[in-house]
Amino acid sequence: MSEARITERPRSPDLSGLKIDERQRRDPRRPRGPRVFAVVLAAAIIATAAAVFVFWEKTPVVEVASARADQGGRPALLNASGYVTPRRRATVAAKITGRVNEVFAKEGMHVRQGQVLARLDDADARARLTSAVADRDATAAALGDLRVNLANAERDRRRGEELLKRRVMSEEEFDRARTAEESLRARINLAEVQVRAAEARIRVAQQDLDNCTVRAPFAGVVVSKDAQVGEMVSPISAGGGFTRTGIATIVDMDSLEIEVDVNESYIARVTPGQPATAVLDAYTDWQIPARVRTVIPSADRQKATVKVRVAFDQLDPRILPDMGVKVTFLGEEAGPPPDGGARVRIPQAAVHVEGGSPAVFVYRDGRVERRVVRLGQARGDAQEVIAGLSDGEQVVTTRLGELRDGQRIQLKR
Repeated sequence: MSEARITERPRSPDLSGLKIDERQRRDPRRPRGPRVFAVVLAAAIIATAAAVFVFWEKTPVVEVASARADQGGRPALLNASGYVTPRRRATVAAKITGRVNEVFAKEGMHVRQGQVLARLDDADARARLTSAVADRDATAAALGDLRVNLANAERDRRRGEELLKRRVMSEEEFDRARTAEESLRARINLAEVQVRAAEARIRVAQQDLDNCTVRAPFAGVVVSKDAQVGEMVSPISAGGGFTRTGIATIVDMDSLEIEVDVNESYIARVTPGQPATAVLDAYTDWQIPARVRTVIPSADRQKATVKVRVAFDQLDPRILPDMGVKVTFLGEEAGPPPDGGARVRIPQAAVHVEGGSPAVFVYRDGRVERRVVRLGQARGDAQEVIAGLSDGEQVVTTRLGELRDGQRIQLKR
């Protein structure tokens, strides 16, 4: 019996012994929770510091205005708002009803007195004028014939007188000759009256023809063009139709003034000739010297106001009709400030109140300096400062709530 050879297969390695117990994953000798917390806290502190640095050092962009020395030296007694109004404004219309053939007026055009603004259709007026002239000429021609007959009748009368003295002509024949002469004189007088009547009709027809030409009543500027070629115009309203009542509107720019409503409780502070300053809403930094021209002697019972008209000391092309304006009525000349400083004026937007005290931010070398000031009277959008500022210093007028003393800023370009 042969010997059997038995081959044993090698055993696979048992890897189950290499399994790590879950409890052994955590090393009780190395606590990791506090370290993670410290890392997170440090990152948060760094992020917060970076954010604070970024926003704290962010340079705001602001606008500034210069403080200007107050030249007036008069206290403000009263402020009022109104509008620029012209004393002479006219909507030029035709005196007759007609169709527009030509319009020469344009907005903004300067016109002189008597300048032609438009022409209406004048065909009918010319026809009436021609007819009146023809009637006058016909009557004048008949008048010439009557004068010739009158001269002949006068000769007949004179001959009749001689014949009557000689007893050659009867008194009846002489009376007929004298009657013919007197009749011709009467007819000549009638013809002369008819000629004068015809000439009057000619003047009427000529006036109708002249009314077809619309002219400027005074020198000024055209501010509105109200009619176009082909439209009908009439001196009276057409009752909702398409007929225009005006050709153009003209304003005398030399008559511009201010009209304001003053509360009747303060009207005693306003007198004719009183000095004032006007500030247009379109030019808030421009103070215009003015003077009270008149106080209208009538009150508005509904608004409890009195109209006051203020004249500009000197007109300027920037002043336009119907502009909004604020007027400050001034009192007597004021003395210097108690501390001997100089009064200056700044925009009211540059003043902010903090802790009950008015202050401004003064711009200097790229930074702002908070400075407490003492205020005086306000005139329109300007504020008087009697202490704390000097003439020429620049003050910030925007984003005042975001600024702090010593902060770096940038000027708006």
